[in-house]
Amino acid sequence: MCWRIEYLNDAVKDLKKLDHSQKLQVLKAIEKVSTNPLPTSEGGYGKPLSNHSNIRLAGLQKIKLVNLGIRVVYKVIRTDSIMLIIVISVREDQKVYEIADSRVNGSQ
Repeated sequence: MCWRIEYLNDAVKDLKKLDHSQKLQVLKAIEKVSTNPLPTSEGGYGKPLSNHSNIRLAGLQKIKLVNLGIRVVYKVIRTDSIMLIIVISVREDQKVYEIADSRVNGSQ
């Protein structure tokens, strides 16, 4: 069973910023993970994130595209079987995770 993939508007903008090759690889990875986006502890593909200092990411998952240096942060909405894409970005230190925190928690 594939989960429905939805994107925050800002995540769509993130995707559009990637070049064609990067975009194809990211979309392929998201599609693969959507078959089971649950955390690895539950047999899924998701790599759980946690809170660090001022960044609140508990309950979110990530996809690491190591060769591209890109991270995709998403949230699983179990009640509706939705994989909500929050941010797609290059992992510059903690920047991608700060963006995810801002988009989910409304911090500045």
